[in-house]
Amino acid sequence: MNDLGRVTRATASSAVAVTSEPPLGPWRRAAVLLLAGACAALALPPLYLVPVLPVMLFVLLRFAESARSWRAAALYGFWFGLGLHTAGLYWLTNAILTRVDTFWWVVPIAAPGCALLLAPFAAVPAVLCRLAPSGWPRVLVFAGAWTFADMGRVFLFTGFPWNPLGSIWEWPGRAGDVLMQPASIVGVDGLTLFGVVAALGVWQGWRAIALVACAFVAWVGFGIWRLDSVRPVSFVNPVVVLVQGNVSESEKLARSDLVAVFQRYLDLTRQGMAQAQVRYPGRAIAFAWPETAFPGLLDEDTLDRQAIMRAGEGATYGLIGTLRDDGRGHWFNSVMAVDPRGAVAAAYDKSTLVPFGEYQPAFIPFNILPAQLTPGAGLKTWHLPGIGAVAPLVCYEVIFSGHVARRDARPDWLLNVTNDAWYGNSAGPRQHLASVRMRAVEEGLPIARAANTGISAAYGPTGHELGRLGWGVPGSLPIGLPSPLPPTVFARFGRLIPILLSLLCILAGIAMRPRKTSRLKNY
Repeated sequence: MNDLGRVTRATASSAVAVTSEPPLGPWRRAAVLLLAGACAALALPPLYLVPVLPVMLFVLLRFAESARSWRAAALYGFWFGLGLHTAGLYWLTNAILTRVDTFWWVVPIAAPGCALLLAPFAAVPAVLCRLAPSGWPRVLVFAGAWTFADMGRVFLFTGFPWNPLGSIWEWPGRAGDVLMQPASIVGVDGLTLFGVVAALGVWQGWRAIALVACAFVAWVGFGIWRLDSVRPVSFVNPVVVLVQGNVSESEKLARSDLVAVFQRYLDLTRQGMAQAQVRYPGRAIAFAWPETAFPGLLDEDTLDRQAIMRAGEGATYGLIGTLRDDGRGHWFNSVMAVDPRGAVAAAYDKSTLVPFGEYQPAFIPFNILPAQLTPGAGLKTWHLPGIGAVAPLVCYEVIFSGHVARRDARPDWLLNVTNDAWYGNSAGPRQHLASVRMRAVEEGLPIARAANTGISAAYGPTGHELGRLGWGVPGSLPIGLPSPLPPTVFARFGRLIPILLSLLCILAGIAMRPRKTSRLKNY
């Protein structure tokens, strides 16, 4: 009975340790969690300080499991999420500064305001993890709930799944190429799940550290094997000349030098086409201008379309970002394919708009935006002779994992046109570019990205960088796109796989029993 008493007292002591909150006042707890969330953002692109993530997630887990109630745990998760997203999205303030004379009052609340909408998603794992016993069960529930909630961000307004924790593996160069390869099966959300399990698993003792290390070795091994073994189906893709005009947002908004901007793009197109014809003789060539690069309505301007194709002489198509007016008061953010005669061969209207940037959510009773755009009908695959099947994406549409290419009309390559000048030379354009690279791995498709002020780049179907034009550099860059790979597992099943894995972790964690309880019963 003495032994039984000692086990009972040890179990009770452990329970007290888990349910007693840290000896801090409520505002100090909030400050600690805000700081922990902000520090966790250091693991995101472009810094990739991954070692900080296990420490910061452990802080959140410790607060959540020791909270006096589920409401307190939810509040702790909220504070953490507020710090994470405010730091991760600080660059949103730069977009407001481009119109500071009108929207000066938004400057101090731009990033925190967006974070305020995203922070409740971090409260979900903080609450649900309390359903499981401490140790590995709680880690599994927390990781599954975090991933499941993170995926739910696609339902916030038109969706804002920016900076999933899976993006911490998108390291530059060969290391990132290797670490991203499991996304071909589980997507970026699966990488989030694995990352959170590993980050919290290392706190479960030396055996757990060894297990995480073995899993990481297997992860790296799979990445190396896939990079060395996958082969394209056949050669089908063209050379794409990425044209980067480096037009500042203030210059675009002023619209005072439209002829000079247009001439700049024509000159860069000529230069890029000349380079492409020398470097890639005999291959089909297309050139791409960024989002809204044409300073007018391209479909209504035959003479300018013909001037564009004269500058791009020898190109099969010009792929041009422009606005479109349907004549009924609806404006669209579009990209158009122009053939050598100057005719519009295909058009795509951006179907997923940026909340507060391109449209105003209906719940706001007063007008904030001077003009609003209309969403297009949905994703398209263009089948254009000479350059294959291409899926165009405008700006932040590329951040939606599993929703960049139609499964019933799989393209040969992806095109992303964007204008990141809004966000300045900050983390924003780098985080956006990281999403572009991840989509290539998930879908097994090469992707070309034309950006107004940078960063323009292209990636092969395994996420390997083929070339880039840096931020703030006007220029043109011809890149021969490799062929696509056969459809990846993720391309076939999409987000169903990370959803099932997340649910499995939650259910497994809840079903597991604590060791001490079982020992007491067997005594």
